[in-house]
Amino acid sequence: MSIKTERFLIRAKKLFNKGEIIQAEALFKDILEAFPDNKDANEGLQKIKIKKQQGTFFRDELESAVAFVNTGNIKEALELIEPMIEKFPSEALLFNIRGVCNKALQKFSIAVDDFNEAITLNAEYAEAHYNLGVILREMGESAGAANAYKKALSINNNYPNAHNNLGQLLLVNGDFYSSIDHLEWAVALKPDFAEAHNNLGSALIGIDKTQDAIISYKKAASLKPDFATAFNNLGIAYQRLGMFDLAIENFKIAIDVLPGFASAHHNLSGVKTYSKKDSQVIYMESLLANNELSGQDKIYLSFALAKANEDLGNHKELFKHLHNGNELRKKQLNYSIAKSEGHNEMMKLFFNAKSIKKNKKLETDSSSIRPIFIVGMLRSGTSLVEQIISSHGEVYGAGELKNFNNSIIPIIKKHLAEENFSLIEDEFKLIREEYLNSLSMIKTNENVLTDKFPLNFRSIGFILSAFPDAKIIHLKRDARATCWSIYKHYFSDAGNGWAYNLDDLAKFYKLYVDLMNYWHELYPGKIYDISYEKLTSNQEKESRQLIEYCDLEWDPFCLNFHENKRDVNTASSLQVRKKIYQGSSDAWREYSDFLKPLTKALDPNTTII
Repeated sequence: MSIKTERFLIRAKKLFNKGEIIQAEALFKDILEAFPDNKDANEGLQKIKIKKQQGTFFRDELESAVAFVNTGNIKEALELIEPMIEKFPSEALLFNIRGVCNKALQKFSIAVDDFNEAITLNAEYAEAHYNLGVILREMGESAGAANAYKKALSINNNYPNAHNNLGQLLLVNGDFYSSIDHLEWAVALKPDFAEAHNNLGSALIGIDKTQDAIISYKKAASLKPDFATAFNNLGIAYQRLGMFDLAIENFKIAIDVLPGFASAHHNLSGVKTYSKKDSQVIYMESLLANNELSGQDKIYLSFALAKANEDLGNHKELFKHLHNGNELRKKQLNYSIAKSEGHNEMMKLFFNAKSIKKNKKLETDSSSIRPIFIVGMLRSGTSLVEQIISSHGEVYGAGELKNFNNSIIPIIKKHLAEENFSLIEDEFKLIREEYLNSLSMIKTNENVLTDKFPLNFRSIGFILSAFPDAKIIHLKRDARATCWSIYKHYFSDAGNGWAYNLDDLAKFYKLYVDLMNYWHELYPGKIYDISYEKLTSNQEKESRQLIEYCDLEWDPFCLNFHENKRDVNTASSLQVRKKIYQGSSDAWREYSDFLKPLTKALDPNTTII
């Protein structure tokens, strides 16, 4: 038998498995004309004959089962499907349908088995691969889900739902560019796919294409006028651009569409000022009283009501809701201060006088990208400093990047597994290369970028080992002001578990002080300290010194940072749109009676570095 005939056989079998019976039959007959005794071709024709005989009965029963599934009558659907599987055990379609039924019944492991059986019977069954991806995602197996979606797309690249779901997974994982590729495919294949337009907007937000994101969100909302999530996302996008009236408008629409939308209530609380007898406050209180509310929604509403009561001057209610929200969030994250204590110890094992002497200084390469690292505690003024620097004509404000942290995690894990704290120069070269490659993905004409991830202070040893000439700006602010501002904010990042308990907060602050003092001692003169209080009281002097440290010529626009229209994706998006004002570091004093446990824990030796 020739290679050509073998290819014909493979093609015929694939057509049969796909249900393209006429084409498969024609190919099998062509093979038998040349090779009348070909076993595979004869078996193929026999299967086609049986399938044709079964056709009428099978089709009627199948249509009834699918109708039951579509109307939510899962029990009735299974009553039809089960005997059909006994009669036609080689029909992949039946196992796929039963998988859908078992998924609806929350029998996830059984559903996975059904979809896998469908795939075993027909490896080219794109829908079964897709359905397997859907249920694996629900089970928290993101990697398996992604592989299933990719397999579905390798069979049928014109599958909008698979593109959307894979794009959404990539979005959650922070792979924004790959996510955009798939989501653009989804909306191209299915222009009225509201969910895909919304997801595309969120992916575009991830690469600071906020104006483009707004277009996608608006498209999603126009296609689906009751799409509360799209309106909520529109509000977030407008907030990033400092367009607060439009942000408020869209948050309100989201709430009108879905009154119990806790996330939208929380987002609205961040951009509006409450007055007495505000109907939203009353409604949020009624929502919070609902015992069936999810834990996450309770957290959103608690922080929103805390902000409302802060505006109204109701201190008792403010702290009631703050304590409740923070307690729920701490429990949700299951944080222990021991984790942060362990991190400090680990950094001191990796980096000490002996180790940094052993590793010779890396040669500065000719990279056109020059990062400026802005570090410090959360809410210490890092957003303000980035806004000032990024107002310079030669600087791009990249915001809170986690690229550097992502580049060092695999190396840390490797050394911990080996119980080896001796780093080598090649590892720092790799970190440098990976980090610069990640920055090169940012589409900007400026070659100086600010990386304002405050908690990079924990990795200064790695930064200065990979970038010996790096500019590191460290924000210092009154400890009480910093901790108070942290405690009253909800952070979506799950890595800030220490922020939701006054005792944890004080202990973490002390760990921060200890580590920063350690870095200063280990790398003298390599870290530029700037006081938030001094910056707000003497703006021009401190700003000029800051720009000089960055090796930049003075740009007067740095004094008008509040006019900078760049995206700001932090809790400080409102504050950095305003001119510098003094006194914010004393705001905690108004609540001193409630903050006594915190202020007592922050002794004078740890208030300012």
